[in-house]
Amino acid sequence: MISIQSERKGIELVPRRKQAVIENLMQLYLYDFTKYLDISVNDKGLFPPYPDLDDFWKKRDRKFPFLIKYDGRPAGFALIERVTDDPKADYYMTEFFIMQRYRRSRLGTWAATRLFEQFQGRWKVTQVSINFPAQAFWRKVIEAYTGGKYEEVIESPHNNPSQYFQSKRY
Repeated sequence: MISIQSERKGIELVPRRKQAVIENLMQLYLYDFTKYLDISVNDKGLFPPYPDLDDFWKKRDRKFPFLIKYDGRPAGFALIERVTDDPKADYYMTEFFIMQRYRRSRLGTWAATRLFEQFQGRWKVTQVSINFPAQAFWRKVIEAYTGGKYEEVIESPHNNPSQYFQSKRY
């Protein structure tokens, strides 16, 4: 299992037996997205299941679910995919979430950087077109990580910005 620790921060590749932790955090993630997308809870007060989340445990050769921790407790997650259909990217940051309590603590920057280092190659990171806080976060993180050596493209049909860059090993 991939596990990265630094002081109080940690990242671990989530085994199937801990899949529910990601599913539970996904509810908070989707709640955050109600600011930007038209999603609602069902009659039980739950957001719909994330599409094909189970594939992150079925297709372990190309899908990687990570739990981000602080002081040993869940603080967020990252879903990474190895892509084959994009000539400009090897890896795609499918989803990335840090609980509000841990934002502005540099946990997200630390986790993103460690994940970029873990998966060597060309990366793609995309944000929803009206999620300006996410755009600012990713531009800052990728700018610092690459020294400004990245390309930003506005993708159709929703005009979502995507950053493309090459990971490096320190």
